[in-house]
Amino acid sequence: MKKVVLALVAVLLVSALLAGCGVNKDHSSSKGSSKDKFVVGLDDSFPPMGFRDENGEIVGFDIDLAKEVSKRTGLSVEFKPVDWDGILLSLNNKDIDLIWNGLTITEERKEKIGFSESYLKNRQIIVVSKNSNIKSKKDLNGKVVAVQMGSSSDEALNKETDLVKGIKEIKKYSNNTEALMDLKYQRVSAVVIDEVVARYYISKKPGDYKILEDNFGEEEYGVGYRKNDTEFGAKIDKALKQIKEDGTMNTIYKKWFGEK
Repeated sequence: MKKVVLALVAVLLVSALLAGCGVNKDHSSSKGSSKDKFVVGLDDSFPPMGFRDENGEIVGFDIDLAKEVSKRTGLSVEFKPVDWDGILLSLNNKDIDLIWNGLTITEERKEKIGFSESYLKNRQIIVVSKNSNIKSKKDLNGKVVAVQMGSSSDEALNKETDLVKGIKEIKKYSNNTEALMDLKYQRVSAVVIDEVVARYYISKKPGDYKILEDNFGEEEYGVGYRKNDTEFGAKIDKALKQIKEDGTMNTIYKKWFGEK
């Protein structure tokens, strides 16, 4: 009887070890990066940085840049749409390995994640309807203003507390496309938005919108990674430096933004 019990215990131990190996293998392939791949988290409705084309394919400036980094690091890349408002959590939970989607470098974000070197400059601007009588920030008093939830536009607007006090309502959207659509149909009076996104969108819808001279200052885009992934971050920086130096960055820029 004792021998039978010992034999059963041995079988159970072996089964447990095998199951453990299987779980670890599955875990590494389904969450975060493996040794030969990295997962990019993005908002897939953020043209021209990352969005879906008419065929449903994810395309954009950041997409082309990430693919170029993929070639130079020898790592394959996967693009994973994520709710932007919770994207930092997705990164730190290892659901994704990088945030690469017009991510503004801020001191607040630096406390939570690591950043690559800056690769693109941007501004937070104000877009209104073509025939709007809004001329400057002060004219937003008593108006409904739209922003993308959890975005740099949201942060930039809310930093100007005196301005915010006079705004009737700050309406938050899951993406900029919806915000601009509501502006077109006069459900909101203005949209605070990334300049690179606004100019691309307006070029596709000429005559509907105008950009005010007033803005919320210049900022820089970087690639976000987990703070402890410093070696991986260094690989990204090295590849980005090569891309800038050999002219590939300019080629990608012209494709999406035209001449500088």
